[in-house]
Amino acid sequence: MARTESTMLELGTPAPYFKLPEPLTGREVSIDDFKDAPGLLVMFICNHCPYVKHIQQALAEFGREYQQKGLAIVAINANDVANYPDDSPEKMVEEVRRVGYAFPYLFDETQEVAKAYRAACTPDFFLFDRDRRLVYRGQFDDARPRNDVPVTGKDLRAAADALLEGRPIPQDQKPSLGCNIKWKPGNEPDYFG
Repeated sequence: MARTESTMLELGTPAPYFKLPEPLTGREVSIDDFKDAPGLLVMFICNHCPYVKHIQQALAEFGREYQQKGLAIVAINANDVANYPDDSPEKMVEEVRRVGYAFPYLFDETQEVAKAYRAACTPDFFLFDRDRRLVYRGQFDDARPRNDVPVTGKDLRAAADALLEGRPIPQDQKPSLGCNIKWKPGNEPDYFG
């Protein structure tokens, strides 16, 4: 488990296009499916990462709460399933049912979407406004496995609330921290230096 921080993609960056399969339903989900939403949250998560597991119940609750407020939410798993079979599409379906994710959980087999977002870790969060410009990238909150900080989602909640209420987004954004995305051998992105 390599502790990896978010790349902190530049604010104002347009949301990269995606069209990916949703293992639970078998349908393809694209960014265009959310075009009428006042905001779009794209999250890179996976099944086996301890950092994701630490927040997954709160993340499921966040998803249900903020989807009711109109925020579009999608999660993407880009891990190499040949070397990390716990993140396979079949296991993703089990995870959705077990945790209760109400948002689409998509599979990025080629890892091209993760690269387009400059995703680095799980979890990694990207919040876009109505015009699909990046307004927040960073952590869910300060909670990490074994640090005894309560899981509240306060950082992401503050950004989502500000976006939905038309207020300025907090500029003090701390990078997310988690396991590195499990890149396929030879497919590692060039944005790590």
